[in-house]
Amino acid sequence: MKTKYIMGAALVALAFASCSEDQMDHINTDEQHSSISIVDGNYSITDAEVNTVYNILDGNYAWYVSSYTEQLFGTGNNQLKNAELRNVNEVASSTTFNNEWNNTYANLYNLKVIKEKCRGGVNNGADDLLGMAQALEALNWGILTDMHGDVPCTEALGGQSTPALTSQKDIYDKIFSLLDSAQTNLAQGSKTVGTHDVIFNGNLDKWAGLVHALKARYLLHTYGTDKTPAHLSKVLAEAEAAVSAGFDGANLDVFNGKTSDNSWSAYHWSRYYIGSSKTVEDLLTARKDPREPIYNFDGFETEAGVGTPGNAEQAQSTNTLAYPAWLENSASSLHLFSKSELYFIIAEVKARLGQDAKSDFDSAVRAAMDDWGTAADSEISAADVDAYLNGLADRYAANPLNEILTQKYIAQTRDEQLETYNDIRRCDYVDGSYPVKMQNPNNISGSSNRWPLRLPYGDSDVTSNPNVAKVFGSGNEAGMYIYTNPVWWAGGNN
Repeated sequence: MKTKYIMGAALVALAFASCSEDQMDHINTDEQHSSISIVDGNYSITDAEVNTVYNILDGNYAWYVSSYTEQLFGTGNNQLKNAELRNVNEVASSTTFNNEWNNTYANLYNLKVIKEKCRGGVNNGADDLLGMAQALEALNWGILTDMHGDVPCTEALGGQSTPALTSQKDIYDKIFSLLDSAQTNLAQGSKTVGTHDVIFNGNLDKWAGLVHALKARYLLHTYGTDKTPAHLSKVLAEAEAAVSAGFDGANLDVFNGKTSDNSWSAYHWSRYYIGSSKTVEDLLTARKDPREPIYNFDGFETEAGVGTPGNAEQAQSTNTLAYPAWLENSASSLHLFSKSELYFIIAEVKARLGQDAKSDFDSAVRAAMDDWGTAADSEISAADVDAYLNGLADRYAANPLNEILTQKYIAQTRDEQLETYNDIRRCDYVDGSYPVKMQNPNNISGSSNRWPLRLPYGDSDVTSNPNVAKVFGSGNEAGMYIYTNPVWWAGGNN
């Protein structure tokens, strides 16, 4: 009897032990926070779009760069004051853009996972989602390398603890490859994303147009590496293909101004670090531009006017300077790629090729006028736009390229300062043709340049990746490479 009971007890214990292992596997599964691998990529693409525009294109990168391009004035007696005064400890520090550095890589990892889900994962066969992810990935790599130059790319996002730097030229090859693949996948016609796409609401024709527009942008960036009419013709072909696809701008418009604000308004009203700049104001005043009251908006009612680039007293002030009126409209959209930029690209290329660009120039200015008016909730009449364009006729006739680039500079003051930063560096390398000259006296210290030719690497990699730390430098030379080493497409060495 004892033996029977002992055997029975042993069998029950064995069965219980076996069951316990299965139960423990189940218990250790977090069903409230699903693994990233099983989350539908349609939800992830929304996050990638918002993050690209709200945090990367229209975040700290743009706020600092707007001082470097003098499209806005850094004030408020803090970080942007230091940027305005070209304080080396601010401009060249690895901590200044660390959040944006990390955020961009996190966004790129999210996009990598989305692509994997489309190739055998939960979103297998979703060609539209795959194409969107590839287009956004190209844009994110573009932002990262245009701002910083050579960055970890080929060995990044794959578990390498200290990935090597990839040359900007090779990153650009990757960008064009991604855009080619995006074009192919978007053309497959599958429609699975729908309203999760907060840029185009699943419209694949508009996505295809954006891909062409991005190709035109990045080809134009590299004009200095191949200064031939054939290269410009490639830019023009892609830009015109975007127009043919019906592309009329890519904007993020998911804010209502009540429960959420766009990033620029949120930043302005929480920090008071933004003022209007005399560099832009002078251009508007000289042209009797109807946008001048929008730009020179005295919301603080102090009648202090605009900031003079580099003015220490104004940079230390708070709540005194005029600021653009669109900051009052926290529900205004943010650009991923504006309609005006596309037409300015077409106009510039045609002007460089000796072709008639007037119609494209007019289209670009009209689009910019409409954008400024809409953003500031202050309509500019068609009659005023017509009169303005007529008033520009002599300037345009005298030097089409100058006026095209000047008007693009004015247009992109709204929220596209990163592309202005790219234009200044590109044009000055190609032929010194950038017509808007920077006025900030702090751009030179003694005989040394203090206008950043690129932005410093993020602190997370400077302190943990010897490949990045080596370029960043140490001691008194830490970060100083940003003043002497241009990015590849602006004449730097890979």
